[in-house]
Formats: sequence, C-alpha cells, structure tokens
Amino acid sequence: MTTQNAYTVSQVAEYLKSLLEGDPSLSDLWVRGEVSNHVRAGSGHHYFTLRDAEGGMRCVQFRPARGAEFLQDGAEVLAHGRVSIYTVRGDLQFYVDMVKPEGVGALQQAFEELRRRLDQEGLFGVARKRELPTFPQRVGVVTSPTGAVIQDITNVLRRRYPLAELVLAPTQVQGDAAAPGIVDAIAGLNNEPGIDVIIVARGGGSLEDLWAFNEEIVARAIFGSEIPVVSGVGHETDVTIADIVADVRAPTPSAAAELVAPDRRELSATVAGFAARLSDRASRGVSDHRMRLEQAVDRLAFLAPETRSYRQQVDQQLRAAGQALNQSIQINRERLRSLELQLSALDPSAILSRGYAVVRASDGSIISSIDDLSTGDSLDVSVAGGEIGVEVTDVRLSPGDD
Repeated sequence: MTTQNAYTVSQVAEYLKSLLEGDPSLSDLWVRGEVSNHVRAGSGHHYFTLRDAEGGMRCVQFRPARGAEFLQDGAEVLAHGRVSIYTVRGDLQFYVDMVKPEGVGALQQAFEELRRRLDQEGLFGVARKRELPTFPQRVGVVTSPTGAVIQDITNVLRRRYPLAELVLAPTQVQGDAAAPGIVDAIAGLNNEPGIDVIIVARGGGSLEDLWAFNEEIVARAIFGSEIPVVSGVGHETDVTIADIVADVRAPTPSAAAELVAPDRRELSATVAGFAARLSDRASRGVSDHRMRLEQAVDRLAFLAPETRSYRQQVDQQLRAAGQALNQSIQINRERLRSLELQLSALDPSAILSRGYAVVRASDGSIISSIDDLSTGDSLDVSVAGGEIGVEVTDVRLSPGDD
C-alpha cells in the first residue's frame, strides 16, 4: 500500500464505528460498574465514567433517558446501551439509554465503613476538638504549591491579618502519592517551631479526586496532630473523613483562611470602642464626685456658716480636679491616637504607597536579606498599585557589609 492510499482519520473512525455498531452483542449490552466523574450538562445530558477495580469506560446518557436519577458519584449501577465511537474525538463511548441501581459503590462503601470504625474509636469526638488561636503568628498550610487554593488562602490572610506568617508544606492532593504526602506535610509542620494552626486544603472534585482525604492514614495524622487542624477540602457539599476528624471544618479553602485569621478592621474598631468607653467612664466618675462634693458643701453651709475659707479651698480643689480630669482625658486621647497610628502602620497598602516594596521569591517567601538572593533568581516585587516580575542580574552588598 502506498501513501497515496492512506486513510484519513475520520475514515478510520467511521470504519471502527461501523464495526462496533454492526456487532449485535455490542448494540444490546448491560454493563455493571461504579459511577464516577459524573457531570450533568446544561442541556440535560449526563456524562460519566463507569469503573471497576481494573478499568473505566466513558459513558453518555442523552436526555430524556430512564434512570438518570441514579447517576451520582460512588453509585453502583447497571447501565444498558450500545458501544460506539465518538468520531469527533475518536473516543470509545458507551451510549446509555437506561440505568438501574445496583447498590452502594465500592468507594462510597469504603468511606462509610472507615467512618463507622473511626467513630467507634473516638476520632470524631466533639470533646477532643480544640479551639483555634485568637491571634496566630504562624499559619501552616498543607496543599498543592500550584493552583488557585494556595493563592486564595494567601490573599485572605494578607487582607485580614497581615501579621500572620504563612508556612506552606507542599504536597500532592490527588493520586496514589497524595495521602502519604499529606501525612508527611502535617508531621513536618508539627516539627516546625511556632506553628499555631494548620490548614489542610484542596479544591473541589469527584469522590475519586478527593479520596486522599478519606484515607485512614490522613485521618490519624490529623487526629494525632499536636497543632489544631482546620479542614477546607472541596466545596460546601463535599464531606471527607478529614473534615470530620479535624478540629474545625470549613466549607472551602478560603473560608478556612477566614476562620484562622482575625479581621484587622474589626480589631481596630474594638480598640477604638474600648478607648471611647474608658474616656466616658472617667468623665462620669469625675462628674459624680464633683456632684457629691457640691452637695457636701451645701450641707456644710447650713451647719457652719463661717466656712468661707474652707469653701475657697474646696473651689481650689475643684479647679485642680477639673485640671486633672482634662489632663487625664488628653492623655487618653493621645494613647488612642497612638493606637490608631500603630494600626494604620499595619496596612500594607499604606507602607507601599510611601515608596516601599515587598520582594518575594518564586515560592512566595519574603526576601528579607541580600543573602537570600542569587543572580538569575526570579522575583515578584509588590508596589503600590500592583506587582512587578523581575530577574536578579546583579547582587551588591551594602557598603561596610563586606
């Protein structure tokens, strides 16, 4: 056969399609398997994978079709249909026209069995769950170093409580290596000095995608952590074993960051409220004492008519008390102003607007010394209004640091 007689891709796909659809055994077929990666499109069509212990097969069920209500991740089903080729992509697909329930899927069954066993051991007990620190100084994060999750957590911490340092323990969060990696990351943060709270986080996905957080070794690592653990895995509707055993469960990774970090704006308002109440209490206290003094003077006027000299002394004391009150109020006002300036100084945008910049390495860590830099390093420089990506071409020590 010469190259002039070569077939096109579509011709091969159509030929395979005709072979498959011409086989009676593949045109009237029942297949048993576990549903995974189920997606219901806006058109009402269902796309999913049927799996068993050794393989999987792509499936599609067009609307309307019988038994679509039984399609959910983890469900064990019997599906009827025909096998053919989707010629646009050349994919082998099982075109399903009817679905029947077949019992709980293997993954879902494993989840329920592990949940019952760990519950019996007391790993989910409410009494053992710990309170989160009010003002964490170092926040450990167990997640993938790439993707949106770590960026979302970083942004929330930077906005709410920039005093906290984020310590990333990078690990895979999906696949066979994910569960051991998560365990090692938790152990590493427990050995890191000064970590106040740990966030274990991952974005949403199917039951299979999130399965690392249903592994027993991960549950026991969270249970055995000496540091409080917040679980922010998947979306609000996703529930994993890690969520149940953690000290606190957050519906999303961003919500986990909000749970561990106080809001500096609320702290500022609280301090201002304390200062106002202190000033008001001092003013009312002095006013009450002044009233009592005046009442005592009035009583003395009836008992001792010749008290002019004493009355003069009382007036002097009242003036001195008034001066002392004004001085006390002024001191409290100055303290309040000092606290407001300190809080304002914590605002990163205010610091950047004065011409300063924050330099971070490619892994997100802050560059605090010239010793942390080498020629060729890629850096992100945060200035007022945005960030600049730069590359180090020359490293020069300050005069006198040689």
